[in-house]
Amino acid sequence: MKKQASVLLVMAIALLFVQCAKRGNPTGGPEDNDPPKFVRATPENFSVNFDQKEIRIYFDEYIKLQNAQKQIIVSPPMDPKPDITPLGSPSKYIKIIIKDTLQENTTYAFNFGQSVVDNNEGNPQPFFKYVFSTGSYIDSLSVSGSVKDALLKDADPFISVMLYEIDENYSDSLVYNQPPRYITNTLDSLKTFELSNLKEGTYQLVAVKDLNNNYKYDPGKEKIAFLDRPITIPTDTIYELNLFKEVLSFKPERPKQTGLQKLLIGYRGDVELDSIQIEPIFGAPADFKTTLTKVEGKDSLNLWFQPKIDSDTLKFTLKTPETLDTLLTRITQLPKDSLSINTEPSGNIDFGKDFILRSSTPLVDFNKDMITVLDQDSVAVDFISELRPKESSLHVKFEKTENQTYYLSILPGAVTDFYNGTNDSIVKTVRTKALSDYGNVTLNLQNVRSFPILVQLTDEKGVVKAEKFSDSESTLRFDYLNPAKYLIRVIYDTNENRKWDTGNYLKKTKPEQIIYFPDLIDVRANWDINQSFMLN
Repeated sequence: MKKQASVLLVMAIALLFVQCAKRGNPTGGPEDNDPPKFVRATPENFSVNFDQKEIRIYFDEYIKLQNAQKQIIVSPPMDPKPDITPLGSPSKYIKIIIKDTLQENTTYAFNFGQSVVDNNEGNPQPFFKYVFSTGSYIDSLSVSGSVKDALLKDADPFISVMLYEIDENYSDSLVYNQPPRYITNTLDSLKTFELSNLKEGTYQLVAVKDLNNNYKYDPGKEKIAFLDRPITIPTDTIYELNLFKEVLSFKPERPKQTGLQKLLIGYRGDVELDSIQIEPIFGAPADFKTTLTKVEGKDSLNLWFQPKIDSDTLKFTLKTPETLDTLLTRITQLPKDSLSINTEPSGNIDFGKDFILRSSTPLVDFNKDMITVLDQDSVAVDFISELRPKESSLHVKFEKTENQTYYLSILPGAVTDFYNGTNDSIVKTVRTKALSDYGNVTLNLQNVRSFPILVQLTDEKGVVKAEKFSDSESTLRFDYLNPAKYLIRVIYDTNENRKWDTGNYLKKTKPEQIIYFPDLIDVRANWDINQSFMLN
């Protein structure tokens, strides 16, 4: 019995060791939500009389720098920029190598935004900042505010906010070719800013959507905002900046031949087609004629000419009220453009919308007697035709009723293009939906500061879906809206040209003011919305 008990005891002990040696599945632990903690720095944070070329900033765990190019801001900017690591591989410290010659008696700030994250979970150390001064004290003044978009409801992320010191060397053109004295940004989720560690003085405050991160303003590509007066620091004023994209002066590029009698001319800026004059210099016959059309959705013009050119070179002037350019292009034998017609819409047509004929070549004439519109009972429907030569289109406008079918017939030869080409026979059918498929909105505008105003309904991306102009009425009705969510905006049309006008930095003109209704409106089928809008 004693021997049997001993054997059982040995087996029990062995089994215990086996169980202890087995590997179990990890049960995990509480998720780490703690950000990395700053431990120390060499030289110390907020050092004075700084004269080092290398900085090390230590944390309590392995970290990495995330989205560093956008998140990390050095103010004042350094040129060349410092080397800051680690960018990809983890480390317990950040190393900064300064390459620039530091200015005397200046406070520098490395704003890391939310770029410092722990290596495993990516928890950010929010708005960590390393500061030093090459003088005997740290500058401690600050300026704060918000950034908005002059046209869109929400501003872009990562807007650079800059201060230029106004001294004997200051001019408005510095924003184009020199970095600012101080800089910060709005980061990704915030539309507010704070410029800190500033010294007392007078400054110009601007904001730029700095796409290439060069601390300068590149007009035509980037948006800018500015105050129309300098600011004096210290100040307790909260500033608001409105970003806008300038329209540059018109400048054509070198033409490119795209058809036997057609040139493509890219351009920058803005121009009215009716204001452009074309005059041949050489290469064109005596009976040379031209017309221009806009390429939809692009900053380009189509220059159509006749008769065809036998020379291998065409030189001409392009004149606007403000500019005169001489353009030259090579001419080769390419296929000739011929008239073809597309129509829109197909299928359903909305109330208040036109039936449109779009031509591949410029339209110059039409014969209304060769166009008919019939309803489903073969009853003729009255219509109005409008030729839009610059758009190469013909609009057919007629009153519509619900649940109706309309037949449009355009006989051969009804429209004529720039080259005396005419259309073939066109027969199209379009239908209307029931009125109950649409929603309607009545807007009651309150506190309108001045007239005229332009009231627009847009989608969430700012694409205009409906608009009305008013020079006195503050109650406006939008009928036959397709069910969707809309933004409402009111434009103070100060120059009465029925469109929104942007600003100009050097001329110190601000964009026309836009006020957005704070919420989306949900337009549903067979609903009428009566909405008050206080224009504060």
